[in-house]
Amino acid sequence: MEVSRHPTKYLGEEYQRLVRESLNWQLRVLESASEPICTVDGKEVLMLCANNYLNLATHPKVVEATIDATRKYGAGAGSDRSISGNMFLHEELDRRLAKFKNAPASLTFQTGFMANEGLIPQLAGRGDLFVSDELNHGSIIDGVRLSRADRAIFKHKNIEDLTRVMEEAEKHDPPYKHVWIFTDGVFSMDGDLAPLPEIAKIAKEHGAGVYVDDAHGEGVLGEGGRGIVDHFKLGRDEVHAEMGTFSKAFGVVGGHITGNEDLRNFTYNKARSWLLSGAVPPGVAAACIAAIDVLETEPQHVRRVWENRNHLLDGFKDAGFDTGNGETPIIPVMCGKSKTSKDFADYLWTKGIFVLPIFYPMVARDKARLRVQLCTKHTTEQLDRTLEAFKEGGRKLGII
Repeated sequence: MEVSRHPTKYLGEEYQRLVRESLNWQLRVLESASEPICTVDGKEVLMLCANNYLNLATHPKVVEATIDATRKYGAGAGSDRSISGNMFLHEELDRRLAKFKNAPASLTFQTGFMANEGLIPQLAGRGDLFVSDELNHGSIIDGVRLSRADRAIFKHKNIEDLTRVMEEAEKHDPPYKHVWIFTDGVFSMDGDLAPLPEIAKIAKEHGAGVYVDDAHGEGVLGEGGRGIVDHFKLGRDEVHAEMGTFSKAFGVVGGHITGNEDLRNFTYNKARSWLLSGAVPPGVAAACIAAIDVLETEPQHVRRVWENRNHLLDGFKDAGFDTGNGETPIIPVMCGKSKTSKDFADYLWTKGIFVLPIFYPMVARDKARLRVQLCTKHTTEQLDRTLEAFKEGGRKLGII
């Protein structure tokens, strides 16, 4: 058989299509620590697109914990936690996180994505049903797709539509054995909150489990940053699985599942992404523990990030920008077309401001935006400078 083309030629063709349609990601290189003022691609810029909401990535206690644990225990754990890499620090992190979350148990993963992709497919199979918000994170979507359970999607945050889906599920013949409802806590592209109390109420009425991905809520919502379950004062019998990450407000890396002891035991026996992946380095586990220490003893970080968010949001609104439905330190500045969002980000780059355009397929084609993310260390002067640059660029591009 004659081969007419190279097996990977289509990959280059697809990439060129993305470039032509302004749908390609441009990777920039961070050359300093993740701080409000940092060096990216050799240029000093104001960082407005980091998940490091509380600036714990450079907090002295977190950094020192990393160094001390690495010197004592080494650079790596030497194995999966399921074999011989389950160190004291990993167990201590699980325990401390559960205590912080006011929950019976937690189990930490290497990443948040791995937590969703590893556990969700194991929660149900044939004869079961997964129900998911249409704007859930890609890791939830992938986890649901890996399962053999039936799937149903409800309109974003639409309780009436969720009710419709659940009522239709009640009529399924034969009856579903297990039903789970999945939602982000904070939707990362818009910064809006899930109506978690209402979801929990519907789930209870239909005997369904509730699984919330609170990656962007931890450290920001709830008392002392304990997350969306605490924010809404819900019990562990109302939200059955709370997933989160250490790579955002905690300032490190990793993921977790929090709930009851049954959930923890089930997860570490069934989730292959946990069973078959190397344990996080001891320095990482120690840093995550230190981040919990900071959240428990230094509440000013959470307060400050909200002050910064409110200051900039008010300025955007006064200037006439459409900021969508954001309710957290994620502020979307709506641009419409993908190219407009990229042109806006490029303009701000010339002004020394690093902010990312978000466009299709991460959002709908006509819903491109700049996603602004605030942190504790941003100063009022930096935020005011940001606002002036946004207004200049917004006028140039006809956004305001």
